[in-house]
Amino acid sequence: MGKRILVVDDSLYMQTIIKEALESNGFSVVKIAGDGESAIDAAIETKPDLITLDNILPDMLGLDVIKALKEEKIEAKILMVSAVGQQSVINTGMALGADGYLVKPFTTDQLIEQINTLLA
Repeated sequence: MGKRILVVDDSLYMQTIIKEALESNGFSVVKIAGDGESAIDAAIETKPDLITLDNILPDMLGLDVIKALKEEKIEAKILMVSAVGQQSVINTGMALGADGYLVKPFTTDQLIEQINTLLA
């Protein structure tokens, strides 16, 4: 069975793109969350190997989600996937515990390459 991944993005379009890319590359999408609160609940419930995390969510920032996940001792690798490409935001995400950062728009090849690297 492939590695288990939780997809967090409020855009249905992005959810679909990411899910299809992952599944066609042998990953298992355990859940899709559209906001921070459900992302945290889903991570606790499903214990994924990796989380793709959008930074701009309806209820909180992905950065806040990372803080909450670390408090909950979630061991999953975190790949931030965001249109926000400022170095300061990337640095903050990495400092809080993100393992990688992918700026939108991206190709599915870039996504899979990043995930393979993080899970290697």
